[in-house]
Amino acid sequence: MLRPLLALLCCLSGLAQTTPSASPLWLDYPGGEGPGKGKRIVLIAADQEYRSEQSMPMLAKILSTHHGFDCTVLFAVDENGLVDPRMPVYPEKGKEKEFKSHHIPGLEHLANADQVIFFCRLLTLPLAEREQIVRYIDSGKPFIALRTANHGFHAPLPYKIDGKQVNWGEDVLGGTFRGHHGRYHADSTRGLIVEALKDHPILTGVTDIWGNSDVYRTYKEGGSLPAGCTALVWGQPLLGRKPDDAPNPKLEPLPVAWFKTWRTSTGKDARVFQSTMGSGDDFRNPGLRRLVINAAYWGMGLETAISPKSSVDLVGTYEPLATGFDYAKIGVKPKPVADYR
Repeated sequence: MLRPLLALLCCLSGLAQTTPSASPLWLDYPGGEGPGKGKRIVLIAADQEYRSEQSMPMLAKILSTHHGFDCTVLFAVDENGLVDPRMPVYPEKGKEKEFKSHHIPGLEHLANADQVIFFCRLLTLPLAEREQIVRYIDSGKPFIALRTANHGFHAPLPYKIDGKQVNWGEDVLGGTFRGHHGRYHADSTRGLIVEALKDHPILTGVTDIWGNSDVYRTYKEGGSLPAGCTALVWGQPLLGRKPDDAPNPKLEPLPVAWFKTWRTSTGKDARVFQSTMGSGDDFRNPGLRRLVINAAYWGMGLETAISPKSSVDLVGTYEPLATGFDYAKIGVKPKPVADYR
């Protein structure tokens, strides 16, 4: 099996911060010509519900082909080196000793990244891998969190500032998952752009945001986003899973996309963007794709290169499997990383 090899790769990655070589355990997409030439984006596909294993390679192809960014997609893999979203996030009662932690080969790429896009969910990672993630978060470089990434880690990250434990969702991102605001697998979401911020660079050329996932609640009822967070898009739950369905009159809109600044332990300021939309099906929507791609530009300080005419068209085919945990019915199976290219 590949487990000893994977463990060795992890150990070696902590010894040197050199440019990682090609591997069958992650995907590399060299950038073409474009505003992003010379910049590297790392995308992490490590959730079990919303098909990030399909959507992150799709975004990487767009970012590299149409925008010039060098992109690397990292995956959570099982002990055989296969992408397996079926891996449980909690140990089965009475079988705690059999529980296997998650593993993301290639996290050494974070040392050379100019932007990271996180799409993870309730991961239990080895300490060395969590430390690699914390080094990036605390570097002052920008990052994006999509959908379940706001509850991306099961245990707290090894991250303290002035002796206080840092909370990934609440502190770093500005909100964690507090429940499904809409009806799970029944409502969809219409994105409502904040009129006062329609000229913000991240919203350049963004129109008609819709996704068939429901709205997440990230703060208590009657509350608001934390200070320092600026909402760009609010999500209106719809009575159904079609773009022209009527709004759910019983459910108010809640923020589904915002930005903020994260102050690191050394006083550096990192640009942060979070979207609680982002299922595989959501990303069929060009408005959402443009929103996230613009956010990547903005995070790296490339606002002047954002164009409403830049392409967010799919590169090749994109047919994501359905959302959910009924893996046999959906067709989710362990696959080699190469199958997602």
